[in-house]
Formats: sequence, C-alpha cells, structure tokens
Amino acid sequence: MKNLAIIIIALFLTTSVFAQESVKWHTIEEAVELNKTEPRKFLIDVYTDWCGWCKKMDKETFTHPEIAGYINNNFYAVKFDAESTEPVTFGGQTFVNEGSGSRSSHQFAIALLQGKMSYPSIAYMNENLQLLTAVPGYQTPERIEPILHFFAKDKYNDVSFEEFNKNFNSQLSQN
Repeated sequence: MKNLAIIIIALFLTTSVFAQESVKWHTIEEAVELNKTEPRKFLIDVYTDWCGWCKKMDKETFTHPEIAGYINNNFYAVKFDAESTEPVTFGGQTFVNEGSGSRSSHQFAIALLQGKMSYPSIAYMNENLQLLTAVPGYQTPERIEPILHFFAKDKYNDVSFEEFNKNFNSQLSQN
C-alpha cells in the first residue's frame, strides 16, 4: 500500500512538472512597473476579440511550453486589445480610443503598429520602452522562436534578422 501511495505521488508530481505552461500576461502599466526593478524587453500582443488568427495564436503558440517559458523568462508580455476603450498611460502620455463605432482602433495600438493595423501583431520594445518593431501576422512556435531570440539576445544591434535566422538552431523539442 505504501508503494502505491509513492507511485501516485510521483505520477502527480511528474504531471505537474509537465503541465502546460502559458505566457504570463501583464497590462502595460504592470509591465512598466516591473521593468523598473528588473529591466526586460517587452512583447506586446496586439489583438482583437473577433480575430480568429489571434485566438489560434493564443491556443497554439502562447501555450507551447518552450515558447511560453522563453517569453516568461526574457520578456514582459503584454496582451493589448487594439479596440479597447480603456485609456492607457505610457511614457507620460495618455492614449485613448477616440472611435465611436465598432472596430475602432485605440491610439496605443496605432502607435505600436505605426498605423499598420493588422491582427495579430506583436510589438517588441527594449528595456528603455522604445519600440523596436512590430511583426504582423500569425506566428507558429517555429516561426516566433527565432524572433524571440533575436530580440532577447540583442542581436538586432549586430545583424539583420535574415542573417540571424539563416544560422538559427531551433531549441524546440521535436515531438
């Protein structure tokens, strides 16, 4: 009986260790506060509620254990609804959604995406809260992995993404 209890506990612990990790999302204000004590890059997922590709990326990319772990360890991840009606204060400026109809874009989303409104898009910022770039479109775990490494490791200072990507070796588990 004692051995059975040990086996059950071992299985429970093993299952917990391999439980699916997902990205720890913050508001932009939370991320800015966290950045004051532990500087990191920012990954801002700009999405809309009606976007099917956004939902697919949430389900398949941001829950991939290795991708989620890498994001959580190297970035402050922010999920931002591009059609939100809540004001956002960032960099001493307050951004709002001035639209009156449905599907109107928030000023913060417009600034992050530099007016190129496409969902999903991921905006990357450095530790100094400067926009590095925004990458539009659905990203599979395999496609986002080199992008994450490119920004997290500051490679954008030394080499083009195309050159970096040519020599990138995936660290994703081959299932």
